[in-house]
Amino acid sequence: MIYEILGTEQFWVLVAFIVFVGLVFNPIKKILQKSLDSKIQDIKNSINDAEKLKNDAQKTLSEIKKRQNEVTKEIELIKEEVAEKIKLNEEDANSKLKEQIAKHNNLNSMKIEQLTREANNEIQKYLLELSLATVEDILIKKLQNKEKQDLIDKSIDEIKVALKN
Repeated sequence: MIYEILGTEQFWVLVAFIVFVGLVFNPIKKILQKSLDSKIQDIKNSINDAEKLKNDAQKTLSEIKKRQNEVTKEIELIKEEVAEKIKLNEEDANSKLKEQIAKHNNLNSMKIEQLTREANNEIQKYLLELSLATVEDILIKKLQNKEKQDLIDKSIDEIKVALKN
C-alpha cells in the first residue's frame, strides 16, 4: 500500500508541491518578515517622533502659559504703579492749587489792607484839612490881625512838619 502510494504521480506531485512550497515559502517568509519588521520599526519611529513633538509642544505651551502669567502679573503691577502715580499727581496738583489759592487770597487780603490804609490816610488828611480850615475860620473871627498872622504862620509850620512825617 505504501508502495502503491509512492508509485503514483499524484504522490510525487504532492511531494514536489510541498518541497516547492517549503522552498519558496521560507525566503518569502523572511522577505515578508523583514518588510513587516521594517514597517513596524518605521511606525515605532514615527510614534516616537510624534511623542517627542507632543512633549515639545506641551513644554512650549507650558512655557508660553507661564510667560503669559508673568506678563499678566507685570501688567497688573504696571496698572497699580500708574494708579499710584495718578493719585500722587492728583494730590500734588490739589496741594499746588490750594497753595495758589491761599497765595491769591493772601495777596488779595494785602491789597484790601493797603487800599483800606490808603482810604484811611485820605480820610485823615481830608479831616485834618477840614479841621484846620474850621480852626482857621474860628481864629480869624476871634483874634486880632497881628495875633492871627502869628498863629496862622505857626500852625502852617506845624502842619508842614506833620505832613512831612
